[in-house]
Amino acid sequence: MRILVLAIAAGFLSSVSASAQDAAAGEKVFARCKACHQVGEKAKNAVGPVLNGLFGRKSGTIEGFNYSPANKDSGIIWDEATFREYIEDPKAKIPGTKMIFPGLKNPQQIDDIIAYLKQFDANGKKAEIAPGGAKLAKAQVAK
Repeated sequence: MRILVLAIAAGFLSSVSASAQDAAAGEKVFARCKACHQVGEKAKNAVGPVLNGLFGRKSGTIEGFNYSPANKDSGIIWDEATFREYIEDPKAKIPGTKMIFPGLKNPQQIDDIIAYLKQFDANGKKAEIAPGGAKLAKAQVAK
């Protein structure tokens, strides 16, 4: 019985870790985005806006970027769920967006790019990320 319980638990844990967010993998996925977007302390608006501090920010508000009226007027505050819908099919989520990217269809890649983007605060400073995509407090990072 104990072996059966351990086997079930091991199977469950392996499926959980398989779907966890991976910032390093997300950085590789973000390579597809670099043609238009930048992140980090030296990031600048390009074809698309800077993506520093994306989560919690209102769509269409990066200073100096010429957004479409659709983005400016969408009323979207970026969170994981909204970004997930958007990045899967940008034109379906915000009809009239200027973003020409066809979307990411792989849920794991979406999880990973979310973990990658969450590392960057509004100034582009990169926070340490724990497994599962949670930011570590500075006190924990120093250990």
